[in-house]
Amino acid sequence: MSDEVKVPSPNQPKLDAYINIITEQVGEAAIKESFINEPNAHMPVLVIDKEYWHDVAKLLHSHDQMKFDYLMNLAGVDYEKYMEVVYHFYSYSRDEYLTVKVQTERDGGSVPTVMDIWATADWHEREAYDLLGIGFTGRQISRILLPDDWVGHPLRKDYKPYDEEV
Repeated sequence: MSDEVKVPSPNQPKLDAYINIITEQVGEAAIKESFINEPNAHMPVLVIDKEYWHDVAKLLHSHDQMKFDYLMNLAGVDYEKYMEVVYHFYSYSRDEYLTVKVQTERDGGSVPTVMDIWATADWHEREAYDLLGIGFTGRQISRILLPDDWVGHPLRKDYKPYDEEV
């Protein structure tokens, strides 16, 4: 048994501030979970309910105490029972990073687009749709990597290729 005292993350006050702003302006139901990802440079992480995601995204982008003006990456993840979209943000003016996760149903699931807030979401959302089948409401979406007549989404865990040897 260790007698070590766990030192709080240096980013915990930032995460607490984000949580307070979001719950005050959008509501408590918007945040499903929050934590500090210690192995990843103490990255603050928010898991947002998809019904509130667009409102939270607008707040993340425009609120003076957040100003996450750069969507660095958007990735889709297949967890077999549900799909998740993971967003990595950076604020140039505040020199802060944030990860946001939004979960959706595995079959036919979608999350609201954020392309109207961060233009860089366009290709990222199309890639998540193309390879995993995650839909994005509020926009027209088309394949970006695969031919339009491609059947299925090849990064899904249940994807069955036509040729097993490929």
